[in-house]
Amino acid sequence: MSALSIAVLASGNGSNLQALIDEQARLGQNCPYAVTLVICDRMFAKARERAECAGIPVETVLLADILSPEERAAFTRAQKLAARSDAILALCKTRGVQAIVLAGFLSILAGDIVTEYTGRIINLHPALLPEFGGEGMWGRHVHQAVIDAGKPHSGCTVHYVDSSVDGGAHILQKKIPVLKDDTPETLAARLAPVEHEAIVEAVKVLTSRLTA
Repeated sequence: MSALSIAVLASGNGSNLQALIDEQARLGQNCPYAVTLVICDRMFAKARERAECAGIPVETVLLADILSPEERAAFTRAQKLAARSDAILALCKTRGVQAIVLAGFLSILAGDIVTEYTGRIINLHPALLPEFGGEGMWGRHVHQAVIDAGKPHSGCTVHYVDSSVDGGAHILQKKIPVLKDDTPETLAARLAPVEHEAIVEAVKVLTSRLTA
């Protein structure tokens, strides 16, 4: 059985991408998935470097490359989201991507890509959804909100992507305690290795479902 071809979308450090790359290297031909494309929405995302080091094709999708200055000035936010999403969809279809993994990707996908890849796009969110999800809930903002709410636990959720923001069906969740003296930075640091486990496990779940 051939490995499931996945595209990983990342905006920043790319440590969850690295977890997927490392597991693929560890399992070799027995790995059920293959990262065949990395797409970033930031020119200087470290995820780009991680992909290049692993020999994985990497593309950067910037609005400045997609839209003219006039279009960027005139387009609504929704139109800009759709334009970026359409560019990502075109790249995925050209490369024969079978599933899409959002691993620290800060842009919202919208439009045809969500329809064409229904049930084949998953996202890692750094909180226990449905709490602390939705627009504006990413990175440090999530961890600060969890601490401010006095929650005893935080964690991460891997879920399917649909037309909502962080509202798709859950694949799995992993939980860690929130410590008395936690800051957003310390909470994020302790959650990171748990996220790495979660994204690898969830991609294997997705692969098993799509190749069954």
